[in-house]
Amino acid sequence: MHPILNGMKNPVIIFGANALGQAAREIFESNDIIVYGYLDDDEKLHGTEVGELSVMGRTDDDGFLKLIGKKCEGFIAVDDSALRKGIVKLMKERRKMMPVNAIHSNTEIAPSAHVGHGEFINSGVIIGANAKIGDHCMLHTNVAIDYSASLGDLVQVGAGSVVGAESSIEQNVFIGSGVTIVPGIKIGKNARVGAGSVVVADVAAGKTVFGNPAKEV
Repeated sequence: MHPILNGMKNPVIIFGANALGQAAREIFESNDIIVYGYLDDDEKLHGTEVGELSVMGRTDDDGFLKLIGKKCEGFIAVDDSALRKGIVKLMKERRKMMPVNAIHSNTEIAPSAHVGHGEFINSGVIIGANAKIGDHCMLHTNVAIDYSASLGDLVQVGAGSVVGAESSIEQNVFIGSGVTIVPGIKIGKNARVGAGSVVVADVAAGKTVFGNPAKEV
């Protein structure tokens, strides 16, 4: 079990029976944590099984929500930031609980790093000394967050990307796969970085950049 998850005893209900939810399930199982089942708003999935786990009902089903915090933990496996924020709000308002982290057992997180709530951190991720990860971020396979870099809430970083030392990534930024962000860069809120880009200059809020070197598109 990853040290950050040490002591987590309750099974987990995963909000979202999609590919991300299935990946989260494997992360929990890599840490010997039981997954109770899925909740999903697609009614066609209700009563079916995904990989031998039941899709039990909607994400706002009170019958299952009431288990959160008592008998189960909750994890939100939703790509869409607005929907993700909505389910977080639902969980906090109805259950006074934050989503748990899904951190693969095969990750390296420095003892001095800060990791928030509701993170999806997949296999091979490295988080360096004094790095700070906000809440509800998604770090896909083999991402490297170098020392003293900071990520705001709801940041998504694609597989194999490198966020350089002392970089500052504000909330709701999307970084595609295979991106290199050189040290000390600032990327503003809601910006997007296309896959394979090399970011050598600051990116303003709301802008989309792509290429090597990355330029606004």
